[in-house]
Amino acid sequence: MLYLLISFVSFILLSKSFTHHKPMLQTWENNLRLISLKFWSGSSSFLQKNWISLQPITSKLKKMVTSGSNVEGQREERETSLSLLDLPDLALGCILEKLPPSGLFSMAAVCSSLRESCKSDHLWDNHMKHKWGTLIGPAAYRQWQLHVASRNRTRHYCLKTRKKGLMESLAAIILPSTWTTLPQSVTCVCNCKVKGSSHSLPVHSIMSLYLSLESGKFWFPAQVYNREHGNLGFLLSCYDAQLRYDSRTNTFQARYSPYGRRVVEENIPWDRLRAAPVDTPPYKLHVSDCLHDLKPGDHIEIQWRRNNEFPYGWWYGVIGHLELCNGNVNHCRCHYNDIVVLEFRQHTPGSRWRQMMINRKDNREEGNEADGFYGGVRKLYNDEEIARWKRLWPSQVLE
Repeated sequence: MLYLLISFVSFILLSKSFTHHKPMLQTWENNLRLISLKFWSGSSSFLQKNWISLQPITSKLKKMVTSGSNVEGQREERETSLSLLDLPDLALGCILEKLPPSGLFSMAAVCSSLRESCKSDHLWDNHMKHKWGTLIGPAAYRQWQLHVASRNRTRHYCLKTRKKGLMESLAAIILPSTWTTLPQSVTCVCNCKVKGSSHSLPVHSIMSLYLSLESGKFWFPAQVYNREHGNLGFLLSCYDAQLRYDSRTNTFQARYSPYGRRVVEENIPWDRLRAAPVDTPPYKLHVSDCLHDLKPGDHIEIQWRRNNEFPYGWWYGVIGHLELCNGNVNHCRCHYNDIVVLEFRQHTPGSRWRQMMINRKDNREEGNEADGFYGGVRKLYNDEEIARWKRLWPSQVLE
């Protein structure tokens, strides 16, 4: 093929050099035309025959060029890209602090390094205070610790049971059946699946507490205003209960435990709940520390229960004037008297529930089986607490 090309070019040059001898070279030109036609026809047939065999070579060359450019581009991209884990700890911490709980939970599933960072108590403590700060008090944290201890004992029992079962199985394989008698397999009562992974969430972490609250798996103690859907017998009162959150409705379920029966209430909104303001169990008398400071017009809560078998509830009232006092602020001497008048103004004047008198020097339970028993008193200093009670005021005066 190369030889034909060289011959063709040489004949062209030769013809150009003898252009002034046209008559003599006319036959040469005709011959050259024939040669050129044969050359191009031969070359075209050669290319057509060999095009199929050349295609793989050209495609390979193209792939080599493009792959080389892609490798270079990926290398440059890797060199210029910055991973989240390459950030300084302070910058990464600032980013994680901006994430909502769902974002932190999702980020914890990315890798082991982010999992450790996203489980930090510091991050979850902010979310706990923001959403659950008004409900989770000291009593709830104590119950959570008991809940964690119970879960740990259950996990330990399941691990011990599984380990014992494994050793007995090995003994049954190695030793003859006449040497040992294996007991029936023990089934864990909790049907738990114990995993030995080091990546499991610590049950004592704040993240674990938050997720247990959100999922409704943890019942916690708190107090409910106007219990049992605003039953007239509980208006302007607040009772202890065990609560569970329902994320679908953003409400709560409450379990009350009065004497003789168990009451369950559904769909309780957030504004009817609070953490216990004092660390006093519902069956214990609260030791009052404000009796000597009480004066007419003060807002108070006082313990009351039907009888000794029932738990105390907290009832809202105000300090009133003694019968001999005309109510004049400049001449009132009620705060110097040992007798303190409690007024429950949601009841009509003359009602047996309207007033109650206690002795400020004697902190004890007072009352009888007919009117119930009054216990400890706590004075309300917080305006928000007082405003909350007023928002719960009944639409009509009670008898």
